[in-house]
Amino acid sequence: MKVIVSGSSGLIGSALTRTLSAGGVHVARLVRTPPHMAETNIYWNPDAGTIDADKLEGADAVIHLAGENIASGRWTAAKKARIRDSRINGTRLISEALVQLKNPPQAFLSASAVGFYGDRGDEELHEDSGPGSDFLATTAVEWETEAARAADFGLAVASLRIGIVLDCEGGALEQMLPPFRLGVGGPLGDGSQWWSWIDRRDLVRMILAALERGWNGAFNATAPHPERQADFARSLGRALGRPAFIPAPAFALNALFGEFATELLTSKRVLPSAAREAGFEWEFGRLDTALADLLG
Repeated sequence: MKVIVSGSSGLIGSALTRTLSAGGVHVARLVRTPPHMAETNIYWNPDAGTIDADKLEGADAVIHLAGENIASGRWTAAKKARIRDSRINGTRLISEALVQLKNPPQAFLSASAVGFYGDRGDEELHEDSGPGSDFLATTAVEWETEAARAADFGLAVASLRIGIVLDCEGGALEQMLPPFRLGVGGPLGDGSQWWSWIDRRDLVRMILAALERGWNGAFNATAPHPERQADFARSLGRALGRPAFIPAPAFALNALFGEFATELLTSKRVLPSAAREAGFEWEFGRLDTALADLLG
């Protein structure tokens, strides 16, 4: 079996490629470095709209995870343009290449994000809930629209709306650990906002399940039990044996992160209804269990 992966060096992609390779799957990586760097690499440049399309022939599946990190740096106009363009242009490039192949893959899995839903308070959000209207929501809508181009030509296309991915190697948890280990962690803002999260290991298992079972359409890639941010902070403090009551007020977050602070304070109570109906079972469905295992 041959699987092509973009974003293979990222938090999700690195774990996914290790798991695929360990299972005997031939993994080819979409990379921006010249193709001679490794025989299994496939060169692409989403900014220039170029891709070695002929090397996509014969693949069983394509998993598209690449995109600008939304949590690195302040959200300047240039940063927001990179966030949007890296997702939309890259996805369009892959979709257009796939539909022109003589032997296209059976499955195309494209990352999306729970940012699709915008700030929704206490509303329970399922895959059929409508999108929000803020920057990340409109970006996610366009992102999924580009992936769906391939579905028009008969490919099985699944868009995984990924929540906050928990792992000590990167992402939100890695950034939260230093202050919490010092005993100065706590909720962000008033802590009432819902955080929809997933353990990285469960996310990798979900991607594999989507491949094996031919999932189609949108799937919320989150754990079944979202947490309010204040409860998340308490659980993290408990796992580390540290207090977790010092809040980070909204004005301080705005000073540090600019517009990205707004995203940290939004509320998304996302439930993975489609994955549950497809028979997926979480190994780390409860936050305390996930954190205890990650930090134990």
